[in-house]
Amino acid sequence: MRSGVVTLVGRPNVGKSTLLNRIIGAKVTIVSDKVQTTRWPLRGVLQRSDAQVVFVDTPGIHRPRGPRGQRMHEAATGAIQGVDVVCLVLDASAPMGGGDRFVAEQLPADAVVVVNKIDRASPGRVLAQLEAAGELGFSEYFPASAHTGEGVKALVEGLVARLPEGPALYPPDVARDLPETAWVAELVREQLLRVLREELPHAVDTRVTEWEWPRIRCEILVERDSQKGIVIGKGGGVLKAVGSAVRAQLDPGAHLELVVKVDRDWQRRASGHQSLEE
Repeated sequence: MRSGVVTLVGRPNVGKSTLLNRIIGAKVTIVSDKVQTTRWPLRGVLQRSDAQVVFVDTPGIHRPRGPRGQRMHEAATGAIQGVDVVCLVLDASAPMGGGDRFVAEQLPADAVVVVNKIDRASPGRVLAQLEAAGELGFSEYFPASAHTGEGVKALVEGLVARLPEGPALYPPDVARDLPETAWVAELVREQLLRVLREELPHAVDTRVTEWEWPRIRCEILVERDSQKGIVIGKGGGVLKAVGSAVRAQLDPGAHLELVVKVDRDWQRRASGHQSLEE
């Protein structure tokens, strides 16, 4: 039995969350095309008869701007420390740039490189990206597609081979370590990311404040009164669409109540997923 922790890092929008969901074979983290979808490190657990791999999905690393950006940066780089394997995820469909090198400079020499999104690039582009990645001087390189699954099995086998022998770190039925309350809040935020204007998602947060099954109350926090109407939508249309999409992912019978509140200081206070007790 092998067990250990693998951290996925990279600049925003290289597909870390999609790759994690593909590896686990289930949805353990939300996904969108907006930058900074992942705000705090999240864990997904791959359960095998011969291994248990705890994957840590991190916020996209970039030069931080503002207090929240700095906290996200510190959370992502902190998740690199003390783990068994670090995976640098690159985008095969885009040239490697300064942002990728900025991330690479912070990683250990034995890190593994995953060139993701090979389904979006020509074979020549994939080869060029692998050659460019090779100049970073890391230990192994894997081309893969989180979207189609191509190359993911070889990647997982390579990661398992690097793990030490040891006992399981989580019970055998655990796929993610996020509390259910935080998971529902994330599902609500995922749907908001799908429908809100580009500039608004970063000003929105979600938190579950009441959970008495089947009733779940989730607050949506915005920073200004003008944003409240946008989130609610004409005739409540945005909230209705978000609620329907989230309920479809919950156990049958769930009653999800969405409430929009103005909280001008939520970003200053935010430090990660909040529990009901917090």
